[in-house]
Amino acid sequence: MSKSLETLAVRVDRHCANALQLAEFLEAHDKVTWVKYPFLKSHPKYEVAKKQMKAGGCVVAFEVKGGLEAGRKFFDSIKLLSLSANLGDSRSIVTHPASTTHSKLSVEERAASGITEGMVRISVGLEHIDDIIADISQALG
Repeated sequence: MSKSLETLAVRVDRHCANALQLAEFLEAHDKVTWVKYPFLKSHPKYEVAKKQMKAGGCVVAFEVKGGLEAGRKFFDSIKLLSLSANLGDSRSIVTHPASTTHSKLSVEERAASGITEGMVRISVGLEHIDDIIADISQALG
């Protein structure tokens, strides 16, 4: 394997490891209703994911208790992570679809698309997981 491919593989492994640790943290948090991440045992397709995938990827979705306003407050409280409507970078990126990418849809249209009012999506980056969790924790707090 070339040096650049080795470096890329290490980065992807770190993205995935960070995402799994974050998903586990969120699943235990009292201000989170649900978490979607394929390598969590609570995910409905966990067994399929474990058979088909080496790791669970870098995107974690979760529902902040309290709906749209709680989702907005969380989004506005993030300090370390970048805010964006798009996901995918070496740094962690957060989006609140109900107030950004899907804000022009009605509540019913968002619900039909699987977008709940407090849903947050995070593309987990390469920062130290303790820093990622600390930022999310303070935003949930």
